[in-house]
Amino acid sequence: MTFEELSDFINEYGRKLEQKFGKYDDREKLVLSSTVKLTEELGELCDQVLAHNLRQREAKLAGQTAEDLPAEFADVLLAVFMLAKDLEIDLAEAVKMKIEKIKAKYELF
Repeated sequence: MTFEELSDFINEYGRKLEQKFGKYDDREKLVLSSTVKLTEELGELCDQVLAHNLRQREAKLAGQTAEDLPAEFADVLLAVFMLAKDLEIDLAEAVKMKIEKIKAKYELF
């Protein structure tokens, strides 16, 4: 999947969320909501990493599947894209610029 395809999905997903939950009239509330969602998803990823390493209590390990960890990574990625959309940040361009800085710093490629 390309950044463009993921961005298109995020835009459509955002429209569906607005239809379901309503649209924020306040941009600050929208960004705050997306930030909280990202934090929630990151916490769930951390829980899955602990479970993956068998560092979770028995009750949390029950019912775990091999798909849980990759799914949590995907949730975090989608939440990052949603927050970037809400802040009008072009992630493809941001990642490209960051990679160039890393390449220069560590003399890569």
